[in-house]
Amino acid sequence: MSITRLHSNERLSAAALFGQLVFLSGQVPTQARDIREQTQEVLDKIDALLAESGSDKRQLLSATIYLKDIATDFEAMNDVWSAWLAPGHVPTRTTVQAELARPSVRVEITVTAVRG
Repeated sequence: MSITRLHSNERLSAAALFGQLVFLSGQVPTQARDIREQTQEVLDKIDALLAESGSDKRQLLSATIYLKDIATDFEAMNDVWSAWLAPGHVPTRTTVQAELARPSVRVEITVTAVRG
């Protein structure tokens, strides 16, 4: 089986497809806004990459969510996340606090899904 990589640069690929599996890189917002808006922007990016990969949020297997400040942002992020999920198709999930790449980034999300 071969690996297909989408939107690659010298450091990473936005998605890697192997067989029926889709692995997305951590997606971050590009606009400095509040946690709700940042979370929605990231989820919109995930939707687009999953669609391009032949999958969607109903096919999620797992998600890892990185928050800059879990005490401050967990509840609001979780509200947006819960509204986005397809009912009955919730993935496994881990949420941790982490130092993120840029000071304005409050959330980063990576997912694994099935396609087809």
